[in-house]
Amino acid sequence: MSLARRIIPCLDTDGARVVKGVRFADLRDAGDPVLLAARYDREGADEVVVLDIAATRDSRPTFVNTIRRAARELSIPLTAGGGIRDLSDARAVVEAGADKVTVNTAAVRDPGLLTTLADALGAQAVVLAIDARRAGAGWEVCVRGGREPCGLDAVAWAAEGARRQAGEILLTSIDRDGTQSGFDVDLVARVADAVPVPVIASGGARTPEDFLRVFETGHADAALAASIFHDDLLAIKQLKAFLASRGVPVRAA
Repeated sequence: MSLARRIIPCLDTDGARVVKGVRFADLRDAGDPVLLAARYDREGADEVVVLDIAATRDSRPTFVNTIRRAARELSIPLTAGGGIRDLSDARAVVEAGADKVTVNTAAVRDPGLLTTLADALGAQAVVLAIDARRAGAGWEVCVRGGREPCGLDAVAWAAEGARRQAGEILLTSIDRDGTQSGFDVDLVARVADAVPVPVIASGGARTPEDFLRVFETGHADAALAASIFHDDLLAIKQLKAFLASRGVPVRAA
């Protein structure tokens, strides 16, 4: 039997509030992260991701209190990240109630951090977040909230991250983020074919067909979205019913 594909709402936060923009810019307020996390749990989400998207850029401490409050409201797995620079940061997030941690900029600067975290927390708790922008025939990794290209090829970096024991890849297309123009299926497929671990597709979702395409053609194990759920453009239950009707294995909402 095929594993169920996961639907994951993402809560990008800037301080204490959820924010959403387009291509990581022009941010607008989208609500309270704790209330939204609880709502998505009730509505049938498989997991929730909460990210402090300004933590690395602004050198702010990781938002442990927000994670602690959100974890109390959830019966589903919680992934958290933003400004996690070392094992002590990751432990603080896990002790606050997160099931998994994401690392991005810090892992690019010190790839050994992935192995350190996996050894301490278990590979299943370590998610390598990759923000990728189209560059010629490929995609380049960007860091510090997607603002700085770092010269790494996204597919090669994902493969290296998996070798260093990242248990999952959270792959965001900067070009598609917030545009509601559909996932970058080519990017997702390239990464999914290059790694032996689950890939979460992120950036560009709008319609049920977008999710169907990234699961069937992009080979994604999970799909993440933000604004379509925050703005009530698509209900999780409706999305799962559509996917099930097309033969995609999903958990009941």
